[in-house]
Amino acid sequence: MTPPTHILVGTIGRVFWMRVDGRGTFQNSLQAKKALQRVMGQGVKDFVVDLERCPMMDSTFLGMLTGAALNLREAGGGTLSVLNANQRNLQLLTSLGLDHILDLDQDGHLWTEERRQACEALQHCGETSECKEAQTEHVLAAHLALAGVSDANECRFHDVIEFLEKELEEHAVVQA
Repeated sequence: MTPPTHILVGTIGRVFWMRVDGRGTFQNSLQAKKALQRVMGQGVKDFVVDLERCPMMDSTFLGMLTGAALNLREAGGGTLSVLNANQRNLQLLTSLGLDHILDLDQDGHLWTEERRQACEALQHCGETSECKEAQTEHVLAAHLALAGVSDANECRFHDVIEFLEKELEEHAVVQA
């Protein structure tokens, strides 16, 4: 049985720090997205996603990170740094072209002072149960963000996007 994942967050100086303690998946990416959006709305521009305790990420979680980085660009700049990624996560990030929109710290030189303070400042991100439609919309947005990075990604995620759009359409018909 897979242990539960926790998204731990804290502010260290001018940096919003998020540690993924477990797998980064569609199940916890909406809460992570909301935490990032909340602090972006407060004017924070520097973000760290610490993957030291994250053995893997799925495409929804990757798409959420992509969307956050793109939102930072649209809002006038900032940084979204990914630290402590294992080989599997680094391979995923680079093969999808996300190393062009995220700052991947592969040698431990980014945010050195903040790294020391991270453990003291982290706290649990609020967890809420989301309705199925909101979760599906979130998963779709994450995959659209990934598909928008390159033509190769568009091909990779076409079927997933099509499936999710159909699911939302069917839900809308049932609600009508």
